[in-house]
Amino acid sequence: MKRVKAKVSYDGTDYAGYQSQPNMRTVQSVIDKALVKLHKDKTVYSVASGRTDAGVHAFGQVIHFDTPLDLPPDRWRMALNVLLPKDVRIVEVEFVDEEFHARYSATGKTYMYKWSSSEIQSPFERNYAVHLGKWKPDIERMREAAQYFIGTHDFTSFCSSKTATANKVRTVRELTLVEQGEELIMTIEGDGFLYNMVRTIAGMLFAVGIGWNEPLDMKEMLEAKDRKKVGKTAPAHGLYLMNVTYNH
Repeated sequence: MKRVKAKVSYDGTDYAGYQSQPNMRTVQSVIDKALVKLHKDKTVYSVASGRTDAGVHAFGQVIHFDTPLDLPPDRWRMALNVLLPKDVRIVEVEFVDEEFHARYSATGKTYMYKWSSSEIQSPFERNYAVHLGKWKPDIERMREAAQYFIGTHDFTSFCSSKTATANKVRTVRELTLVEQGEELIMTIEGDGFLYNMVRTIAGMLFAVGIGWNEPLDMKEMLEAKDRKKVGKTAPAHGLYLMNVTYNH
């Protein structure tokens, strides 16, 4: 058996998230369906670095799976892409040792969140950036607030109340906000993220930007360790999983 590592890019618009769910079309389900077909109906399961919610996109999701088939990496990529829908693409393939695990071997992740400040929302952007409409957030206030998230913190206040993980301490290494044309882009990189953590941070930075909260409120919310002290989670369609890092 060989262990295959693959980088996957997908448009999450028409999927009920990444992870397989009964009677739902998910990114994992279409990947596993393609793998089963290549293995002539033998069950093959892929394992991902983590799940993404319905509507969330990815440039650099990482998966692994085990196979008895003897195909070179470029053939794997070509064969899977022939079988996958056009909104899911395998972009890189390599063989790894059996100790590699897409989820547990990961040492970091990078996400991007996009807002659009265009006067009229383009129909071609509606699924890929959150339209600001009448709101004109103060970027400097958002940047000031962002600094409170840098470092190692208990992010209980900034994840879903449904988060099953007991340890909610995570390290955010970098958090930036950049204007590119009519887009405002948040990039966040850290050792890992809790369920809805990135979208909750994005939602609260937006709240600071439009004056609903003060930058210092972020520090107090972190210290409170209480999800009820924090506002709404930002919409899913502005979020992209950009990259997953590994030591090897």
